[in-house]
Parts: sequence; C-alpha cells; structure tokens
Amino acid sequence: MRTRLIFGGLALVAIGLAACGGAVSETGGGDGGPAPVFDESSRPPTIQLVADPVTMPSLTMQDLDGRLITTEDLKGKVTIVNFWATWCGPCRAEIPDLIKLQDRYPDQLLVIGVSTDEGGVAIVEDFATEYGINYPVVMATPELRRAFPGVRALPTSFVVDPDGRVVQTHVGLINPGIFEQETRFLTALDTRITVDLVEEDHLGRLVDAAHATEIPGLDLSGLTAKQRETSLQRLNEDMCNCGCGLTLAQCRINDPSCGFSLPLAEELVESIVNAN
Repeated sequence: MRTRLIFGGLALVAIGLAACGGAVSETGGGDGGPAPVFDESSRPPTIQLVADPVTMPSLTMQDLDGRLITTEDLKGKVTIVNFWATWCGPCRAEIPDLIKLQDRYPDQLLVIGVSTDEGGVAIVEDFATEYGINYPVVMATPELRRAFPGVRALPTSFVVDPDGRVVQTHVGLINPGIFEQETRFLTALDTRITVDLVEEDHLGRLVDAAHATEIPGLDLSGLTAKQRETSLQRLNEDMCNCGCGLTLAQCRINDPSCGFSLPLAEELVESIVNAN
C-alpha cells in the first residue's frame, strides 16, 4: 500500500493519515518564490517519492569547462542528475525543458547532465553549445556509474533532495511538470503538493520513451564507439517481428526469452560491424 504524506519544508512530516489508503488533504497555498514554468494542467498535484531514500555518496565531478563540482556543492538544492547521450532522441526532446527549469530555479535547483557518449568530449561540447545548455555537463565515469547504478536506458534522471538523498528515479521521457513539482515540493515552494511514498521501482521493463543502453543476451563491448552508438540507435528503432509490437531493444528487455528478437538483434549488429 502506498502512503500519502505531506512534507513540511525539508523534513518528513506525516499529517493526518487517513484510515483508507493513507490519503490526506492540504489546503495551504504556494509559499512564494519563482512562479511555475509549466501550466497547472502539466503539474500533477501529487508526486511520488521513494519511501527509503539512500544518501548519495561523496563525489567529485568535472564539467566541460573544467570546473569541479563536489557533493557538498549540491547541499541545499534539489539536484537532477540526468544521464543522457547526444544520439538519444528522447534525451534531445527533454533538454529544452531542463533548460527552462534551470533558468527559472537557479537558487533551488541544479541540473547536472551526465553524458554517456563514447565518441569524445568535442561532440558533447558542440551539442551543448548548439542547444544552449545552461547547466553543467559532465562525462560519465565509473565513479558516477557506481553512485547512480542501474542506468539501463536513456534518459534516466535521479532526483536528489537538498539533504543529498536520492528520492526518485525517472526512466525515459517524462512530463517536465513532474520535475517542477518535485523541485517545488522539496524546496518548500508549494505546500499544496502531496506525496505518495512508494517502494523503489528498479527498471524491469523498458518504457516506451526511453532508449536502452544494455540489451540482454547481446554483448556490445567489442564494438567501436561509433558501432555501438549506431547499433543502439537501430536496436531502439527497428521493430521485432514476433508480434509484440515492440522495438528489438524493448522486446529483449521485456521478454528475454523471445526466440525472435535475439537473432534479429545479432544480425543487425553484425551488419553494422561489417559495414564499418
């Protein structure tokens, strides 16, 4: 059963848990600060956060401009750690919204883009300039992957509260109003927002608006960076012919026992390797 809570400021404060479903209501209004970016219809009145958040380990990151970012620098703000890649269509679609959020909430929010591109820093730098990214972008490192495990699809965003705890993980392209509501709630900008506490949902099935980076049964480790990028693009676009109506990547993740998707995926990757 999910438990709905109202958080007072940054502390977990349960207010009037109801007997059925644990639902409570809140009649308070917004507490000032920046006006919302997205309209009310895009911002859900209730958000979900994990019931048992884990504390982010101590980290040091270096952005594309050479500036160091430490875990201590994040304290007091909501941090969205966004794993993405330049080749990922859903990632490109959500970046303008992340830019809007960073621009509207400079004192409450820090977006950190973690590029998983394997083709070199220059590609990412050019992309960041073209898109006008206004938040720090860092390259993925083993340290970051250990700190934020389980990134099997892009984009994947980890929401860290002002106390340094990972309170939510979003896989795929989501409504940006959810990010905004999480930011406004966790920084006490809007006391009307309610919260459902849920068990952490580790990615078991690939959502539609996400691009897989790991394909069960398929070893891409021996490919060049370009071959791997091209393979992942095609695996996330080409359809399986088993009748599932899913892409090859989705079918492999959602049903690893499928006898159609693996041979098709292997054949696709082999054709890419032979063409390069």
